[in-house]
Amino acid sequence: MKRFPLYLQILIALVLGILAGTFLPESTRYYSWIGTLFMNALCMLIVPIILFSVSLSVVDIRAGGSGGLKRIGMKTIFWYVLTMLLAIVTGLLLVRLIQPGRGITVAPGEVPDLVTSTTVQDIVSGFIPSNIFYALAHNNTIPIIFLALVIGIAVPSLNEKSRGVVTDLMRAGYELTMKVTRVVISLAPFGIFAIVAGQFATIDNVLLMLRNMLLYVLTVAAGLLIHSLVTLPLLLRLVGKVRPWAHLRNMSLPMVTAFSTASSGATIPLTLDAVEKKDGVSRRIADFVISLGATVNMNGAALLECVAVIFIAQVYGIELTLVQMVTVSFLSLICAIGSAGIPMSAMVMMAIILSAVGLPVEGIGLVIGVDRILDMCRTAVNVYGDTCIAVLVAKSEKEELTIDV
Repeated sequence: MKRFPLYLQILIALVLGILAGTFLPESTRYYSWIGTLFMNALCMLIVPIILFSVSLSVVDIRAGGSGGLKRIGMKTIFWYVLTMLLAIVTGLLLVRLIQPGRGITVAPGEVPDLVTSTTVQDIVSGFIPSNIFYALAHNNTIPIIFLALVIGIAVPSLNEKSRGVVTDLMRAGYELTMKVTRVVISLAPFGIFAIVAGQFATIDNVLLMLRNMLLYVLTVAAGLLIHSLVTLPLLLRLVGKVRPWAHLRNMSLPMVTAFSTASSGATIPLTLDAVEKKDGVSRRIADFVISLGATVNMNGAALLECVAVIFIAQVYGIELTLVQMVTVSFLSLICAIGSAGIPMSAMVMMAIILSAVGLPVEGIGLVIGVDRILDMCRTAVNVYGDTCIAVLVAKSEKEELTIDV
């Protein structure tokens, strides 16, 4: 299997799992434990990934200088958060409208009674745990995220020596966690096979399930298109006072490269060149916005995670309340910010969100097999979002661009 890339191994495992679960449903009891072990390993990574990735992201954001750079940094973060929230809202509306997970029959007793009624007060009071070690031991995601945010905010206020020591320890912990994550993810084909086979063994209508998986892909794709061709262009035109289609044309090369490589980081040189030379954005703004955006600003990832989690809830027949959907949206935002550099980040971040709202983590098996093509699409949207924010920040700094109206 090593001669095949991981995404192809997972796709093969998905197909084999569908066939095994459909035609040999009784056989799943012999290897279902493999899927359980894989999900346990994935859940094991939740706490260290949140603590290190989210806190380091906040530290990096706060590491900007003073004066003009701090002003540019504040504007940049504002647009990062706003555009990701708009992407999440777009995905939320589409998945509620299309309902790609509806109509699938799950065998009696297979739908976990995990999601309980949650109020706003429950969510808010859950941010600060009475016992942080209890929260860590039980994978209580929301208070762990809150702790990571507090640590990230507090570290830059330490004296220089202490700040360096703590930051180095955090980076070392992050690198170690990534090493372990890569080992776990390398076993994904075996885990996905067992999980998918077990799920399809309980589904009455396999063709309906396949249709709904296709609907899920189309829902995500539609959300990414709307965000790229409607939401972001409107911001450019109404707020930035520039020609959005001229900007889109100028960004065609970095977007195509991002799509083909599925890597925002690998596209940075092309993106910087296009933003500076074709749009006329100054180097100081382009360098800051594009470089930080490749790590923090994940419009496409935020949209996908939100849609995927709600799709999984629909498949299991679980109706999320408004408060729970807001929680999913908030976690999609935070997880998108902290997802850069994590292998198979969609799978890992979905596990975090599913665990937080009490949904079955094994539902990841239904969507991860089609993640490669969606990864390419969302990466292109991530890069395009970075370039749009570079333009918006440049216009707020009174720069004259080649795409001005």
